[in-house]
Amino acid sequence: MTTLFNKIALFLAIVALCACQTEKQEVVSPNGDLRVTIECIPENAYGEAVFSVDYKGKQVLAQTRLGMETEVQKLAGNLKLKSVSEAKPIVDDYQMLTGKRSHCMNEASERVYTFENESGQALDVTFRAYNDGVVFKYGICTESGKERIIREHTAYALPQGAKRWMQKYDIGYEGFFPLSTDGILTGHPEVDTWGYPALAELQDSVFVLLTEANIRRGHCGSLLYNGENRDCYQVRLADNKMLCEGAWESPWRVLIIGSLGDVVESTLVTDVADPSKVADTEWIKPGLVSWIYWAHNHGSKDYRLLKEYIDLAVRMKWPYNLIDWEWDEMGNGGKLEDAVKYATACGVKSLVWYNSSTAWLGPGPLYRLNKKEDRRKEYQWLSDLGVSGMKIDFFNGDSVSAMNYFIDLLEDAADYQLMVNFHGATVPRGWQRTYPHLMSVEGVYGAEWYNNNAILTDRAAAHNATLPFTRNVIGPMDYTPGTFSDSQYPHITSYGHELALPVLFESALQHMPDRPSVYAQLPEAVKQLLSVLPTAWDDTKLLAGYPGVEVVMARRKGDVWYIAGINGTDKPRTLRASLEKLSVDGKSMALFKDGADNRSFSIEENVPAGDSLIVDCLPRGGFVGVIK
Repeated sequence: MTTLFNKIALFLAIVALCACQTEKQEVVSPNGDLRVTIECIPENAYGEAVFSVDYKGKQVLAQTRLGMETEVQKLAGNLKLKSVSEAKPIVDDYQMLTGKRSHCMNEASERVYTFENESGQALDVTFRAYNDGVVFKYGICTESGKERIIREHTAYALPQGAKRWMQKYDIGYEGFFPLSTDGILTGHPEVDTWGYPALAELQDSVFVLLTEANIRRGHCGSLLYNGENRDCYQVRLADNKMLCEGAWESPWRVLIIGSLGDVVESTLVTDVADPSKVADTEWIKPGLVSWIYWAHNHGSKDYRLLKEYIDLAVRMKWPYNLIDWEWDEMGNGGKLEDAVKYATACGVKSLVWYNSSTAWLGPGPLYRLNKKEDRRKEYQWLSDLGVSGMKIDFFNGDSVSAMNYFIDLLEDAADYQLMVNFHGATVPRGWQRTYPHLMSVEGVYGAEWYNNNAILTDRAAAHNATLPFTRNVIGPMDYTPGTFSDSQYPHITSYGHELALPVLFESALQHMPDRPSVYAQLPEAVKQLLSVLPTAWDDTKLLAGYPGVEVVMARRKGDVWYIAGINGTDKPRTLRASLEKLSVDGKSMALFKDGADNRSFSIEENVPAGDSLIVDCLPRGGFVGVIK
C-alpha cells in the first residue's frame, strides 16, 4: 500500500510539473483591468520565456522576451518553468515630502516564477500587477559567489505602427521626445538607442510608459535598443559587464499602463522603490529658488550681482537662492562665505553648486566630493556655514560607478542635513522616496538651453506639452521654468504659457530663472501668485491633453487647486477640461491667461468654478487658474 501511495504521489508531482511547464500562468491586478500572462514558447524540450499584457480584456502588449545572461549562466532562450508561487497581495502605503502626491497608496498582486535552463540553473522573475501598471525584476543565485552579467534579454514588442515618444539616448538625458510611428528618428536613421522614460500608444487611448526603478548600489542603469527590429525594444545594460554576488536582484522594470491620466498620475516608480533611509526629515523643505545663471552665466563670480538675486528672493518671499558654478572664483566685494552670511541675514537659505568632477572638468570647484573623506569635510564646512543644499553637476552616465557615486553623495549629504539637486545627470528612478532629500534632477532639455542654441525657440511649446506625459511622470524635473524675458536666444511662448510651467512641471526645488527687473515689472497679481506657489503637492490630476499638442493639469496643495494649461501648437487653441473630479463647484477662481499679445496677461478675479473650464489660448499660449 505504501508503494502504491508513493507511486501516486510521484505521478501527481510529475503531472503538476508538466502543467507548470506548459500552461500559461497569470498575474491579475486587484481591479482586474490588467492581466499578465507568462509562458514558455516551446523550442524542443525548452522554450523562450515571454510575457504579454491584457488591459480591460484586450491584449495591448504582445510576447515580451525575458532572460538574463552571465559569463557562466545563460538564462534565456532555453528555459522551462519550474515553479510558480501563490499570488501574494502587495500594499504600498507611504508619505512623500515631495512630488505629485503626498500620500501614496497602491496595491498589487505578486507571483514569483522560477525558470530553469538545461543545466539546472535557475532564474527567478518576480511579477507584480498593479492597477496602473506592471513591474518585474530578475533574481539570480550565482554559482561561483561572484559572476558578471553580460546581457539582459528583456525585449518589449510594440504593435507595428504604434505611436511613440522617445528621446535618443544620451548620458545627460537632455533631448526631445519626437513622435514616431516607425521607431526611426526623423533625419537620423542611425539612432537605435533610447533613454527612459519611453511612451507609446498601444491602442486608441491605451498607453504604456517604459522605465526602471529602485537602482541600488552595485546596479547600473539600462537603456532601450531597437536596431534589430524597430518595433522591438531590447533592454541594454549601461555596463558591458556588471558584477553580481550571491542572491542578486535586478532593478524593477516598470510598465505604467492605462489612459494618459493613469500614466501622468501614477506613482509606480516610487511605489516599488526602497522606503526612506532618512529617519529625521524635518530639515527637508521644498521651495522656490532665485537663480542667477540663466540671465548671467558667470554671475556667481560677482558678489555684488549675486546679492541682487538674494534681494530678489527676499522681495518675492522665496526661501532659497542658488549660488551657481564658479563661485570659487567669486570677487567684486565678497566670497562665498560673505554671500551665505548676507543671505542668512536676509532670511534666505543658500544652495551651492559643485562639479561632480567625473565628466566635464571645466568650471569649479573641482575634486571636492569624489573621495569620502574630502566629501564629508566639504559637507561639514557647508553645514557650518548654514548652507541648506547642493546642486551637483556634470555626471558621467548610468554605469555602476556612476550609480554608486550618486548614492554616496546622497547618503553622506543626509548626515549633514543637506538637500541635493543632481544636474547634468541621469533621470529619477525612485530615489526621491529612498532619499527624500533628493529634491530634483535635471535629465531634461530645459530652459537653460535658451543659452546654448536657437533650437528651443521653435520647439519649446510642443516639447513642454510632451514632458508631463514623459519625463516628469517618473520624478522631479529641474527644467527651470518661467522665462518671461530672453536669454541669448529668444522664446516665443506666451507669458501665460511661461507662468503655467512652474505648476505644470514638478520639482521640489523650483529654480526661477529670470532677472530681478523682469519680476519687478510683472503685474502685482502675478507676483503674488509666484510668491506663494507650492513646489510639492498633495495631489495631481490630469484634466485634458495629448503629448505635444496640449495639456491641462491640476495640482492641489491643502485646499487650493492650481490648474495649469498650455497650448503646444503654433495656432490659437481653445483648451477645455472637466473639473468634476476636483469637486470645486461653488468656489471661485483667479484666472491668469494670455493677453492681447504673447507678452501680456489677462487676469480675471473671482471667476465661478463650475464643472468645466474653457480657456482660449494664443499660439504657444497658456494659463493658470487658482481655485480656493
